[in-house]
Amino acid sequence: MADPRAYFSVLGALDYMIPDVAEPVVRQILTATAEVEGGAGPVVLDVGCSYGINAALHRFRLNFDTLRRRYARREMAALSPDVMTSFDQNYFAAWPDTGQGRFIGLDVSKPAIRYAKTVGLLDDGIAADLETNSLTPDQAKIVSRANVILATGCVGYVTEKTYRKLLDTMSRAPWVISFVLRMFPYEPLAEVLAERGLVTERLQGATFVQRRFRDIEEFESTVVAMKERGVDTTGFESEGLFHADLFLSRPEADAAALPLETLVTVTSGRNKTIGPRYVEVDADQGMQVALVP
Repeated sequence: MADPRAYFSVLGALDYMIPDVAEPVVRQILTATAEVEGGAGPVVLDVGCSYGINAALHRFRLNFDTLRRRYARREMAALSPDVMTSFDQNYFAAWPDTGQGRFIGLDVSKPAIRYAKTVGLLDDGIAADLETNSLTPDQAKIVSRANVILATGCVGYVTEKTYRKLLDTMSRAPWVISFVLRMFPYEPLAEVLAERGLVTERLQGATFVQRRFRDIEEFESTVVAMKERGVDTTGFESEGLFHADLFLSRPEADAAALPLETLVTVTSGRNKTIGPRYVEVDADQGMQVALVP
């Protein structure tokens, strides 16, 4: 799609919240990155950036629901994509920029990258599938500007294959911020990062809600797959919500100087009011799936 109206409609209906709950953590980490860099604002490569949502929420006093309600307005539905993009360009330009860094984006969707660049959310962007393709010289030049890599849900769908190609373009070791759904193992990517001298920490004692499950099939298949891997879903996915862990990978000296546990405070999304969701309940016949309001 040429603009994000459908994106917000579909994900908004599933109480998509990972950009909101991730943003305060990202802000704290980028602030620390700037201090390590001597005050220079970091350049963030947002992997799986879509329409630049992470950049919008970080740079402006906005949240996902504010944008969702904006695009859901009846008068917005009648606009052509070109007019909608023009409106958004003016809309974002009207907000003061309070961000700690600049954003460049990577996504497989050319329309999403084009939109995010046109409206000013991304300084630059790359539309590419690095799971199967290589970076062009021009794309590699864009990636080389980044000193932070951010992902808020794509790791697992995007693998270490993509990260190897990104890291190969970087002359210095980046900080890598990864919000990873608990259904996916992080070890393969952590091993690739370790090859580049990066130490990986996982935030203990907190997870981050991504969204509700779309339907009973998605719920059941996810919970079954996680249990087969030995992951306990009790109190997490069994309550009807995708949960993500936070990993931060950095050069060893940076991690030793400021451990992750002392770097961030979190809001996980667990207590946010959401719509009906599928949960596991203990019934006479054993564990059953129920839809709760």
